[in-house]
Amino acid sequence: MAETSLFQNALKQFNKAADVMDLSQSMRQVLSFPKRELTVNFPVRMDNGEIRVFTGHRVQHNVARGPAKGGIRYHQNVTLDEVKALAFWMTWKCAVVGIPYGGGKGGVCVNPQELSINEIERLSRRYFSEIQIIIGEGEDIPAPDVNTNAQIMAWYMDTYSMNIGHSVLGIVTGKPLEIGGSKGRTEATGRGVRVVAEEALRYKDMDPKKAKVAVQGFGNVGSYAAKLIAEEMGSRVVGLSDVSGGLYNPDGFDIDDLMAYRDQNNGVIEGYPKGQKISNEDLLSLDVDILVPAALENAITEKNARNVRAKIVVEGANGPMTPEAEDMILANNIFVVPDFLANAGGVTVSYFEWVQGLQHYFWDVEDVRRALHKIMKEAFGSVISTMNKYSIDMRTAAYVDAIEKVALATKLRGIYP
Repeated sequence: MAETSLFQNALKQFNKAADVMDLSQSMRQVLSFPKRELTVNFPVRMDNGEIRVFTGHRVQHNVARGPAKGGIRYHQNVTLDEVKALAFWMTWKCAVVGIPYGGGKGGVCVNPQELSINEIERLSRRYFSEIQIIIGEGEDIPAPDVNTNAQIMAWYMDTYSMNIGHSVLGIVTGKPLEIGGSKGRTEATGRGVRVVAEEALRYKDMDPKKAKVAVQGFGNVGSYAAKLIAEEMGSRVVGLSDVSGGLYNPDGFDIDDLMAYRDQNNGVIEGYPKGQKISNEDLLSLDVDILVPAALENAITEKNARNVRAKIVVEGANGPMTPEAEDMILANNIFVVPDFLANAGGVTVSYFEWVQGLQHYFWDVEDVRRALHKIMKEAFGSVISTMNKYSIDMRTAAYVDAIEKVALATKLRGIYP
């Protein structure tokens, strides 16, 4: 039996929303195909002197609203189909928060754990040189993704700059601060989750200061979401979990204290003395106002969806619940803020980093936070309006909202020639 295409699944989501808005067949055709798909096969000299050839991809789905934007991942299972689907989704993520980008994505089929740091550097520089024919500050701006980081972005930036002949700060985002990165980028995705969590509470006429919150996942997104929800919203974060298990404290956690413990405890929260030990499944079933799944995809399935008692689910992770689980969640009158709206704070601050790089003028962290809050609040409000207009769930409304923006830009620009 053939494997299901990730890109075909993405098209199904697109067509569900397109049906709601009665999008024309012509526009569906235009928006269903990537603009460019580049596959490169390139040699890399290994530390032992041997030459290995690696395969990489860069896909630009749509550039009607601006240059392509999206990460580059290093993984042994990278395929062109996967990269196409991820570029497709990036188009809608950028559109839903109204930033002037289209969707892009890249990847190299490699297991980076099998390479030395020097081999990873040589692979990174050669791959970026190979895709340079379609990228640029105004064409396509890559960023980190799975198994890539700020150091790899620094190598990308340096490689491109050396090839061009001068420093180009805006060619990638997610760079170290010292070479054109943005303040506030590390916390950005968690901060975006915090903003839409507060907006969701207010939409449901609930007081943030009286809200109880559980967060599944205590990595970058989950920990910053928990910290900011507690500190800035005044909500009680009563449940937390990571790969080592969960913790419960009805009085709420001191998130800074827990983050410090995690950082000194091999990166896990197991053994933290100021909370009752619970399982990850227990955490999902806590009686709270907001549940933030910020761990792995498909954490909420049809097997455990019935146990979710939260009034609001804010998806910090990508795809944390299956479609079947979401049907059950919605049937229980639980309000869901979808992932590609809730976790769009990261790409939004990447946009700010790009703007700063183009201008060679860098913002204070408070300017970054203020601008992020404004964009996330406006995006939430726009999706709510679309949801009410069509009487649909918020995920479908977010797709409709994004598709409307890209379709309008495409229509206004016309078909050349």
